[in-house]
Amino acid sequence: MSRDCAALPGDPPGGRRAALVWGVGVAVYFVAVIFRTSLGVAGLDAADRFDVNASALSAFSILQLLVYAGMQIPVGLMVDRLGTRKVLALGVVLFTAGQLGFAFSPSYGTALAARALLGCGDAMTFISVLRLGSRWFPARRGPLVAQVAALFGMAGNLVSTLVVSRMLEGLGWTATFAGSAVAGAVVLVLLVLFLRDRPEGAEPPSTVHTGAAFVRRQLALSWREPGTRLGMWVHFTTQFPAMVFLLLWGLPFLVEAQRLSRETAGWLLTLVVVSNMVVGLVYGQVIARHHAARAPLVLGTAAATATVWAATLAHPGGRAPLWLLITLCAVLGACGPASMIGFDFARPANPPERQGTASGIVNMGGFVASMTTLLAVGVLLDATGDDYRVAFSSVFALQALGVTQILRLRARTVRLERERLVASRVEAVHVPV
Repeated sequence: MSRDCAALPGDPPGGRRAALVWGVGVAVYFVAVIFRTSLGVAGLDAADRFDVNASALSAFSILQLLVYAGMQIPVGLMVDRLGTRKVLALGVVLFTAGQLGFAFSPSYGTALAARALLGCGDAMTFISVLRLGSRWFPARRGPLVAQVAALFGMAGNLVSTLVVSRMLEGLGWTATFAGSAVAGAVVLVLLVLFLRDRPEGAEPPSTVHTGAAFVRRQLALSWREPGTRLGMWVHFTTQFPAMVFLLLWGLPFLVEAQRLSRETAGWLLTLVVVSNMVVGLVYGQVIARHHAARAPLVLGTAAATATVWAATLAHPGGRAPLWLLITLCAVLGACGPASMIGFDFARPANPPERQGTASGIVNMGGFVASMTTLLAVGVLLDATGDDYRVAFSSVFALQALGVTQILRLRARTVRLERERLVASRVEAVHVPV
């Protein structure tokens, strides 16, 4: 095991109780991802149901992600002040109400409002799960715990791809979305019965501060850390290519531009999810042992994604061979695990009382990039008469911006991490027994 992963004083012990409590939080996140990504397999159905064009269709996901991204910092502050249990419970109520509202929406406007409500509840899940993991498991397990949480999130995406799509074909719009909302009620019951903010006997949170001055201070101190900013740009750069593909534009691209059947396109979307789950386990194990691998994994994933997208879009005739589309989907599966590395840059840069706020800043990065790209693809498709080559070329501009910022912040962040690690070990040696 790498020296960087040595146990620190005051670490939680982990164990079965920790796994149970954390598992309930992960179950909430699992359901939230099912609801979030259900539109990805229903995009063509939504366009027919509400009679909208590409730009209006993209507004569903854009609004959902706009709310999600906008809520990240407020949710981070809420988690720091109120704890995970209360924030997760509120999130479940909101995203379940949003899924029900989407099922029964009679018009495009009410459907938009439902997706916004869903995005608000969804925004409260992942940061809470990250905080739960840091409260119940040792710090050395942080990278693996985060990747496993993301893996269960991708399992939720897999349910959308395999189950929701078939429910739509067999049951129709209303029964599919209303029936799936039952899962929200189930995890709410589990949360109330079993989830706790921290292990018994653990030190309770320090005195809760309130007021605008406290909020500004939390934000300023978190943002001042290069590790927080680096984490945000890592998340920005790596998450959005797969998010845009899975959340909305992958199915139309494969069916309309590549002339694949919906069944084949569905299997390719499934490949993205399966690849994500496999790569997530690998990345989590590698980073837990070798923290120096974080930046190379991030930059390598970004380079691979840009390369395979360029090869796909530049293929003569506009239609890529199936082997290249399979490669594209397999590589896109690495985007989610790479984005999780952003949290591992922010975690050691911030004390426990700022973990929620810092995680909110990091998590905002990828969703801002996803929202921007979703809008750009929709606008460019309408402007060019559904030219997917031009529309998806917007991916490269955001990747270039993100990689530039990562290279600028990487060296300083690593240097500060090493200094803090040495200081913590010196302090541990001098603590009286």
